[in-house]
Amino acid sequence: MIEQISIRVKGQGLYPITEQVRPLVSKYGQREGLCTLFIRHTSASLLIQENYDDSARVDLENWLNRLVPENDSLYTHTLEGADDMPAHIKSALTATQISVPFQHGELMLGAWQGIYLWEHRHQSGSRSVVVHL
Repeated sequence: MIEQISIRVKGQGLYPITEQVRPLVSKYGQREGLCTLFIRHTSASLLIQENYDDSARVDLENWLNRLVPENDSLYTHTLEGADDMPAHIKSALTATQISVPFQHGELMLGAWQGIYLWEHRHQSGSRSVVVHL
């Protein structure tokens, strides 16, 4: 089964999407399997991360922004702004696809794990994630 979910973003940051994925896992009545998520963009990514303490996500964002700064003189791909090429690099360093096993219609995430869309651009908009069971 394949579904698509749309996630509204308001700029750079980690956006929790676990609660949009959960109902899809139970929707088709499959007892167990693998839920694969794929983001259809080159300047955003997916990850599984701590969902309890927001400071973990803030630290991740700050660290990646320091690792891949904007306005680097080496960038030639700047057509869409100073955050364009850094967003592509961040996406390349992270993941555009993740998989989570499920059993009895429930994602088998750990107690403090959540699924996140990581937006690497400053602009707001909508991102599309394909969910395959």
